[in-house]
Amino acid sequence: MSLINFPKISGLKKSLLNIRHTLAFRLTLWYAAIFLVSSCVAFLFFYLLIITVIRDRTDQDLLEEARSLASIRNSRGIEAAQRQAVLEAQAAGEKKIFFRFLYPTGIVFSSSNMSYWRDIGIERKAINQLLEDNQAVFDTFRTPDRRHQIRILYVLLSPSVIIQLGQSMENYTRVIEVFRKIFITTMAILFVLAAVVGWFMGRRALAGVETVTHTARRISNGSLQDRVPVKKHEDEIDQLAITFNQMLDRIQTLVTGIKEMSDNIAHDLKSPITRIRGLSEVSLTTGASLTEYGEMAASTIEECDRLLDMINTMLFISKTDAGVGQLEKKEIDITRLVRDACDLFQSPAEDKGLKLACHVDQNFRIFGDMRLIQRMIANLLDNAINYTPSNGRIDVTVYEDSHQQVAIALKDTGSGISPEDLPHIFERFYRCDPSRSQSGTGLGLSFARTVARAHGGDITVNSTPRQGSIFTVILPKIGF
Repeated sequence: MSLINFPKISGLKKSLLNIRHTLAFRLTLWYAAIFLVSSCVAFLFFYLLIITVIRDRTDQDLLEEARSLASIRNSRGIEAAQRQAVLEAQAAGEKKIFFRFLYPTGIVFSSSNMSYWRDIGIERKAINQLLEDNQAVFDTFRTPDRRHQIRILYVLLSPSVIIQLGQSMENYTRVIEVFRKIFITTMAILFVLAAVVGWFMGRRALAGVETVTHTARRISNGSLQDRVPVKKHEDEIDQLAITFNQMLDRIQTLVTGIKEMSDNIAHDLKSPITRIRGLSEVSLTTGASLTEYGEMAASTIEECDRLLDMINTMLFISKTDAGVGQLEKKEIDITRLVRDACDLFQSPAEDKGLKLACHVDQNFRIFGDMRLIQRMIANLLDNAINYTPSNGRIDVTVYEDSHQQVAIALKDTGSGISPEDLPHIFERFYRCDPSRSQSGTGLGLSFARTVARAHGGDITVNSTPRQGSIFTVILPKIGF
């Protein structure tokens, strides 16, 4: 039977070991320890307070006895005071209180029954202090065979008579012992209660952390759709959950983007590689002259250049989005750069029967990478020319917007973009249905937006199908 219980015992030990290593367990120990230390400090304070109060009360009782005997001595003589002392000792109990009448030399000439107090002597030091200061002197005495302290008073009844009064503190000591026992019992109960409450509070406070941990474990198993529930308490745990969910959203977006990019790369690489292979195969099987081999080599180089351009663009977008891309920024005359770009694309626009106009009212300067800015504007102009039919118009305007930033607007009278495609046109490799027949990789607009954002700006678009589109690039102006 004991063999059957071994797995249960082993599981229990493992569970206890796991609990020992939890943050909730450590918080519980800290909470209980702090509570115990605080309680002990409070107990010590009250203990010292009680002892002080008891000692002061005992001293007042002894002083009252001394005043009473002094009054009797003054009114009826020393013999009457002695008789009264004996009577009071008998009435209180000869084991509770005692009296001694002394000469200043320390010699006893009268006392109550001292059979119980014979081991208590006379302190010469106390008598000397009394004679010097003429003030009552208190002393505390304890013998090995007694559990309780004795409080002793030395006081002058007259210049030639000293009285020594002693009182047992047995009753007061018992009160202290009872207080100590009650405190220890109470502290034990409260410590257990504090540990239970601390464990409950620790578990409750860390419940959100456990939820985050469980969610992270599910995500590590491949479930990127899971999110940590936010309880709207607006505490640190909720802030952790919100931040964790934002991180998950970012990770899921990146993973989805990587998957889509991989699919698009596979699709876009397939066509040029197929063309290269087809040209090579045709040239090998049918080609008989160096001219045909030269044409094959030229076509292969052209396709390879397109592949390299696509790969380099993709790498730039990925590095810049990840924040690891480095730009060679310097001061740029953006107005002149736009004019030069319009002049460069004037000929392709005229060949297609388009009118390309550049409208610039004043000069603006920005801080950026000239090569990337040139390529961004070239991509936007190339798109406008490709998707604007003959006899259309393209207007490029550079101006300062309401936020004192440089705005570059490219307005065309092309085919426009459908509302379904509009939210996706800046995604990598995304190509609208009308553009499927056009050549390209689907990275132009994505590249343009990445460049704009890398310079602290952005790109917006307004488009109406069959009427045209307006792409607006916003860039920070120097001095703003």
